[in-house]
Amino acid sequence: MKKILVIEDEPNIRELVLYNLTQNSYEGIFAEDGETGLALARMEKPDLILLDIMLPEKNGYDICKELRAEGNKTPIIMLTAKNEEIDKVLGLEFGADDYISKPFGVRELMARIKAVLRRYESQNMTKADEKAKNKENRVLQIDDLTIDVERHEVSLGGKKVDLTLKEFDLLKTLAENRGIVMSRNQLLDKVWGFEYIGETRTVDVHVRYIRKKLGDEDNDGKYIQTVRGVGYKIP
Repeated sequence: MKKILVIEDEPNIRELVLYNLTQNSYEGIFAEDGETGLALARMEKPDLILLDIMLPEKNGYDICKELRAEGNKTPIIMLTAKNEEIDKVLGLEFGADDYISKPFGVRELMARIKAVLRRYESQNMTKADEKAKNKENRVLQIDDLTIDVERHEVSLGGKKVDLTLKEFDLLKTLAENRGIVMSRNQLLDKVWGFEYIGETRTVDVHVRYIRKKLGDEDNDGKYIQTVRGVGYKIP
């Protein structure tokens, strides 16, 4: 059950909102002033905050600013009796996710709550998916060749292959760009750095050492292929 914090000093509005939250399967908690509301936002960790602007002790703008300054990303919908555009803009600039003007209809309020929660969950899911994908990509697999980026280890058929730092970085770069032909200059830039002053032959030497350690010394090998006149790729 989603927990929603209502920070509102008008009893009639507060009771109406809390009742309808319960009817829509939300858990509602409340505060009657800004200081108490800010404390509850920190302590209760609600899923969403309905925040009135005009509050005793601390106004809604200040609460919003303080929470955002602390890194608190809880969705906030501002409740305001003001109709001037500047007041709505200020709320959004201070970090609110949405606003609704009083008097408001209960259906509209519930719809906005659902929309903001759905958007927030979607954004968080996307970030979680990206994180999982990035973690997954820390291990690169090419047939029976495994490159563990995080552990900085390479194994072939389960048997560890000892590579130097540059050999590992070169193999990893090719694996991360699998199917793409990379020129010697591109590989020099990515592995040795843009400021490296040396011959492209350096790449050829390291590729030869990697192939030897992988038992794959043919130019049209299983793991690293030579594209004549261009560079190298992992097919």
